[in-house]
Amino acid sequence: MQKNIGILYNSLAMEGKSPPSDTITFLGTGGARFMVISQFLTSGGLWLSLDGTEILLDPGPGCIVQSTKRKFRADKLSAIILSHRHLDHSADINIMVEAMTQGGFNRHGWLFAPADALETEPVIFSYLKDYLEGIEVLREGQSYPIGNVSFATPIRHIHGVETYGMIFRTNKHTFSYITDTRYFDGLCKSYGGELLIINVLRLEPIETGSPLDHLSVPDAEHIITELKPKVAILTHFGMTMWRAKPWEVAQRLSQETEVKVIAARDGMKFDLSQLDNT
Repeated sequence: MQKNIGILYNSLAMEGKSPPSDTITFLGTGGARFMVISQFLTSGGLWLSLDGTEILLDPGPGCIVQSTKRKFRADKLSAIILSHRHLDHSADINIMVEAMTQGGFNRHGWLFAPADALETEPVIFSYLKDYLEGIEVLREGQSYPIGNVSFATPIRHIHGVETYGMIFRTNKHTFSYITDTRYFDGLCKSYGGELLIINVLRLEPIETGSPLDHLSVPDAEHIITELKPKVAILTHFGMTMWRAKPWEVAQRLSQETEVKVIAARDGMKFDLSQLDNT
Protein backbone atom coordinates (compact mmCIF):
# COMPACT_ATOMS: atom_id res chain seq x y z
CA MET A 1 0.00 0.00 0.00
CA GLN A 2 2.83 2.43 0.88
CA LYS A 3 4.39 1.86 -2.57
CA ASN A 4 1.09 2.51 -4.32
CA ILE A 5 0.56 5.74 -2.36
CA GLY A 6 4.06 6.88 -3.33
CA ILE A 7 3.35 6.18 -7.02
CA LEU A 8 0.11 8.15 -6.75
CA TYR A 9 1.88 11.13 -5.16
CA ASN A 10 4.63 11.12 -7.80
CA SER A 11 2.02 10.96 -10.55
CA LEU A 12 0.16 13.92 -9.10
CA ALA A 13 3.39 15.89 -8.84
CA MET A 14 4.16 15.24 -12.51
CA GLU A 15 0.72 16.54 -13.43
CA GLY A 16 1.32 19.68 -11.38
CA LYS A 17 -1.23 18.69 -8.74
CA SER A 18 -0.82 18.46 -4.98
CA PRO A 19 -1.27 15.13 -3.16
CA PRO A 20 -4.68 14.80 -1.49
CA SER A 21 -4.77 16.63 1.84
CA ASP A 22 -6.21 15.33 5.08
CA THR A 23 -9.15 17.51 6.11
CA ILE A 24 -12.08 17.38 8.52
CA THR A 25 -15.12 19.51 7.72
CA PHE A 26 -17.68 20.23 10.42
CA LEU A 27 -20.99 20.13 8.55
CA GLY A 28 -22.70 21.01 11.83
CA THR A 29 -21.72 21.83 15.40
CA GLY A 30 -25.10 21.67 17.16
CA GLY A 31 -25.90 18.87 19.58
CA ALA A 32 -28.86 17.54 21.56
CA ARG A 33 -32.55 17.96 20.95
CA PHE A 34 -33.21 21.66 21.61
CA MET A 35 -30.27 22.88 19.57
CA VAL A 36 -31.08 20.52 16.73
CA ILE A 37 -34.79 21.32 16.50
CA SER A 38 -34.06 25.06 16.61
CA GLN A 39 -31.08 24.83 14.20
CA PHE A 40 -29.32 27.76 15.87
CA LEU A 41 -26.35 25.64 14.84
CA THR A 42 -26.53 23.08 12.05
CA SER A 43 -26.29 19.36 12.76
CA GLY A 44 -24.87 17.62 9.72
CA GLY A 45 -21.97 15.64 11.20
CA LEU A 46 -18.33 15.43 10.05
CA TRP A 47 -16.96 14.91 6.53
CA LEU A 48 -13.49 13.34 6.55
CA SER A 49 -11.20 13.54 3.52
CA LEU A 50 -8.21 11.39 4.48
CA ASP A 51 -5.49 10.05 2.15
CA GLY A 52 -7.89 10.27 -0.78
CA THR A 53 -10.61 8.39 1.15
CA GLU A 54 -13.95 10.12 1.83
CA ILE A 55 -15.84 9.20 5.02
CA LEU A 56 -19.01 10.64 6.52
CA LEU A 57 -19.36 10.52 10.29
CA ASP A 58 -22.65 10.90 12.20
CA PRO A 59 -25.00 12.32 9.52
CA GLY A 60 -27.48 14.20 11.69
CA PRO A 61 -30.48 16.26 10.50
CA GLY A 62 -29.59 18.45 7.53
CA CYS A 63 -26.50 16.51 6.43
CA ILE A 64 -27.65 16.23 2.82
CA VAL A 65 -28.25 19.99 2.71
CA GLN A 66 -25.00 20.97 4.39
CA SER A 67 -22.81 18.57 2.40
CA THR A 68 -24.38 19.57 -0.94
CA LYS A 69 -24.12 23.26 -0.04
CA ARG A 70 -20.38 22.77 0.47
CA LYS A 71 -20.09 20.88 -2.86
CA PHE A 72 -19.18 17.51 -1.37
CA ARG A 73 -19.90 14.55 -3.64
CA ALA A 74 -21.74 11.84 -1.69
CA ASP A 75 -21.07 9.35 -4.49
CA LYS A 76 -17.36 9.68 -3.67
CA LEU A 77 -17.88 8.41 -0.12
CA SER A 78 -16.29 5.09 0.79
CA ALA A 79 -18.18 4.74 4.07
CA ILE A 80 -20.66 6.22 6.51
CA ILE A 81 -20.00 5.70 10.23
CA LEU A 82 -22.52 6.10 13.04
CA SER A 83 -21.19 6.48 16.57
CA HIS A 84 -24.71 5.77 17.85
CA ARG A 85 -28.37 5.77 16.89
CA HIS A 86 -29.63 9.05 18.39
CA LEU A 87 -31.33 11.37 15.89
CA ASP A 88 -28.76 14.15 16.10
CA HIS A 89 -26.21 11.62 14.82
CA SER A 90 -28.22 9.45 12.44
CA ALA A 91 -31.34 11.22 11.12
CA ASP A 92 -29.97 11.65 7.57
CA ILE A 93 -28.49 8.17 7.23
CA ASN A 94 -31.09 7.01 4.69
CA ILE A 95 -30.82 9.95 2.32
CA MET A 96 -27.02 9.85 2.55
CA VAL A 97 -27.00 6.15 1.60
CA GLU A 98 -29.26 7.05 -1.34
CA ALA A 99 -26.83 9.80 -2.34
CA MET A 100 -23.72 7.67 -1.84
CA THR A 101 -25.11 4.91 -4.07
CA GLN A 102 -26.76 7.26 -6.61
CA GLY A 103 -30.20 6.00 -5.74
CA GLY A 104 -29.06 2.38 -5.75
CA PHE A 105 -27.79 2.45 -9.35
CA ASN A 106 -24.19 2.22 -8.10
CA ARG A 107 -23.87 -0.44 -5.39
CA HIS A 108 -21.17 1.18 -3.38
CA GLY A 109 -19.81 2.00 0.08
CA TRP A 110 -19.99 0.61 3.59
CA LEU A 111 -22.03 1.42 6.66
CA PHE A 112 -20.45 1.03 10.12
CA ALA A 113 -22.80 1.21 13.09
CA PRO A 114 -23.40 -0.28 16.57
CA ALA A 115 -25.60 -3.36 16.73
CA ASP A 116 -28.54 -1.58 18.37
CA ALA A 117 -28.71 0.87 15.45
CA LEU A 118 -29.34 -2.06 13.12
CA GLU A 119 -31.51 -4.47 15.06
CA THR A 120 -34.82 -3.95 16.92
CA GLU A 121 -35.57 -0.47 15.58
CA PRO A 122 -33.04 -0.02 12.75
CA VAL A 123 -32.06 3.48 11.65
CA ILE A 124 -31.69 2.38 8.02
CA PHE A 125 -34.52 1.21 5.75
CA SER A 126 -34.32 -2.43 4.71
CA TYR A 127 -34.29 -1.77 0.97
CA LEU A 128 -31.28 0.51 1.27
CA LYS A 129 -29.11 -2.25 2.75
CA ASP A 130 -28.92 -3.88 -0.70
CA TYR A 131 -27.51 -0.65 -2.14
CA LEU A 132 -24.37 -0.99 -0.01
CA GLU A 133 -21.32 -3.16 -0.47
CA GLY A 134 -21.74 -4.19 3.14
CA ILE A 135 -22.59 -3.33 6.72
CA GLU A 136 -20.12 -3.75 9.57
CA VAL A 137 -21.23 -3.90 13.20
CA LEU A 138 -19.07 -1.83 15.53
CA ARG A 139 -17.73 -3.56 18.62
CA GLU A 140 -15.55 -2.50 21.52
CA GLY A 141 -11.82 -2.88 20.96
CA GLN A 142 -11.99 -3.54 17.22
CA SER A 143 -10.26 -1.91 14.25
CA TYR A 144 -11.67 -1.41 10.74
CA PRO A 145 -9.99 -0.52 7.41
CA ILE A 146 -11.54 1.91 4.92
CA GLY A 147 -9.44 2.52 1.82
CA ASN A 148 -6.17 4.14 2.90
CA VAL A 149 -7.50 4.78 6.42
CA SER A 150 -8.28 2.70 9.49
CA PHE A 151 -10.26 3.46 12.61
CA ALA A 152 -10.66 1.76 15.97
CA THR A 153 -13.47 1.77 18.53
CA PRO A 154 -11.44 1.43 21.74
CA ILE A 155 -14.16 1.49 24.38
CA ARG A 156 -17.94 1.56 24.74
CA HIS A 157 -19.16 4.88 26.10
CA ILE A 158 -21.66 5.50 28.87
CA HIS A 159 -24.65 6.87 26.98
CA GLY A 160 -28.34 6.07 26.58
CA VAL A 161 -27.69 3.73 23.64
CA GLU A 162 -24.73 1.68 22.39
CA THR A 163 -22.09 4.29 21.58
CA TYR A 164 -18.47 4.27 20.42
CA GLY A 165 -15.85 6.96 19.91
CA MET A 166 -13.08 6.43 17.39
CA ILE A 167 -9.36 6.70 16.75
CA PHE A 168 -8.54 7.37 13.07
CA ARG A 169 -5.16 6.58 11.55
CA THR A 170 -3.97 7.86 8.19
CA ASN A 171 -0.61 7.59 6.45
CA LYS A 172 0.53 10.70 8.34
CA HIS A 173 -1.76 11.41 11.27
CA THR A 174 -3.66 9.93 14.20
CA PHE A 175 -6.65 11.65 15.77
CA SER A 176 -9.47 10.80 18.15
CA TYR A 177 -13.18 11.57 18.11
CA ILE A 178 -14.76 11.40 21.56
CA THR A 179 -18.48 11.38 20.91
CA ASP A 180 -21.37 11.57 23.39
CA THR A 181 -20.72 10.03 26.80
CA ARG A 182 -20.70 10.59 30.52
CA TYR A 183 -17.16 10.95 31.84
CA PHE A 184 -15.86 7.70 33.33
CA ASP A 185 -12.60 6.15 34.49
CA GLY A 186 -10.81 4.67 31.49
CA LEU A 187 -12.08 7.22 28.99
CA CYS A 188 -8.83 9.18 28.75
CA LYS A 189 -6.51 6.21 28.45
CA SER A 190 -8.59 4.86 25.56
CA TYR A 191 -7.81 7.79 23.24
CA GLY A 192 -4.79 9.66 21.90
CA GLY A 193 -3.19 11.22 18.85
CA GLU A 194 -2.15 14.65 17.67
CA LEU A 195 -5.73 15.91 17.36
CA LEU A 196 -8.64 15.44 19.74
CA ILE A 197 -12.24 16.20 18.71
CA ILE A 198 -14.58 16.26 21.71
CA ASN A 199 -18.37 16.55 21.81
CA VAL A 200 -18.91 19.08 24.62
CA LEU A 201 -22.63 19.55 24.98
CA ARG A 202 -22.78 21.06 28.46
CA LEU A 203 -21.18 24.04 30.13
CA GLU A 204 -21.42 22.53 33.63
CA PRO A 205 -21.15 18.90 34.81
CA ILE A 206 -24.26 16.76 34.96
CA GLU A 207 -25.95 16.30 38.29
CA THR A 208 -25.55 13.03 40.16
CA GLY A 209 -28.24 10.63 39.02
CA SER A 210 -29.08 12.61 35.87
CA PRO A 211 -29.87 10.51 32.78
CA LEU A 212 -28.10 13.08 30.56
CA ASP A 213 -24.88 11.31 29.67
CA HIS A 214 -22.83 14.11 28.08
CA LEU A 215 -19.47 15.76 28.60
CA SER A 216 -19.11 19.24 30.07
CA VAL A 217 -16.40 21.89 29.87
CA PRO A 218 -14.70 20.68 33.11
CA ASP A 219 -14.69 17.15 31.65
CA ALA A 220 -13.12 18.43 28.44
CA GLU A 221 -10.47 20.33 30.39
CA HIS A 222 -9.54 17.18 32.29
CA ILE A 223 -9.37 15.08 29.10
CA ILE A 224 -7.25 17.64 27.25
CA THR A 225 -4.90 18.02 30.22
CA GLU A 226 -4.48 14.24 30.48
CA LEU A 227 -3.98 13.53 26.75
CA LYS A 228 -2.07 16.68 25.75
CA PRO A 229 -2.85 16.58 22.01
CA LYS A 230 -1.31 19.18 19.72
CA VAL A 231 -4.79 20.57 19.04
CA ALA A 232 -8.23 19.96 20.60
CA ILE A 233 -11.46 20.90 18.83
CA LEU A 234 -14.72 21.32 20.75
CA THR A 235 -18.01 20.66 18.94
CA HIS A 236 -21.59 19.36 19.34
CA PHE A 237 -22.74 22.26 21.49
CA GLY A 238 -25.95 22.39 23.49
CA MET A 239 -27.78 25.57 24.43
CA THR A 240 -25.76 26.28 27.57
CA MET A 241 -22.52 26.03 25.60
CA TRP A 242 -23.85 28.23 22.83
CA ARG A 243 -24.93 30.93 25.28
CA ALA A 244 -21.49 30.80 26.91
CA LYS A 245 -19.85 31.59 23.51
CA PRO A 246 -17.82 28.45 22.70
CA TRP A 247 -14.98 30.47 21.16
CA GLU A 248 -14.44 32.19 24.52
CA VAL A 249 -14.60 28.86 26.34
CA ALA A 250 -11.98 27.49 23.94
CA GLN A 251 -9.71 30.46 24.51
CA ARG A 252 -9.89 29.97 28.27
CA LEU A 253 -9.16 26.25 27.95
CA SER A 254 -6.15 27.03 25.75
CA GLN A 255 -4.72 29.17 28.52
CA GLU A 256 -5.46 26.67 31.29
CA THR A 257 -4.32 23.49 29.49
CA GLU A 258 -1.48 24.98 27.38
CA VAL A 259 -2.97 23.14 24.41
CA LYS A 260 -4.37 24.90 21.36
CA VAL A 261 -8.15 24.55 21.79
CA ILE A 262 -10.55 25.54 18.99
CA ALA A 263 -14.32 25.86 19.06
CA ALA A 264 -15.62 24.40 15.79
CA ARG A 265 -17.88 26.51 13.60
CA ASP A 266 -20.52 25.35 11.15
CA GLY A 267 -18.70 24.63 7.88
CA MET A 268 -15.21 24.88 9.40
CA LYS A 269 -12.56 22.88 7.56
CA PHE A 270 -9.53 21.76 9.55
CA ASP A 271 -6.47 20.67 7.56
CA LEU A 272 -4.45 18.09 9.46
CA SER A 273 -1.26 19.50 7.96
CA GLN A 274 -1.61 22.25 10.58
CA LEU A 275 -0.60 19.64 13.14
CA ASP A 276 2.84 19.35 11.54
CA ASN A 277 3.65 22.92 12.53
CA THR A 278 2.22 22.83 16.06
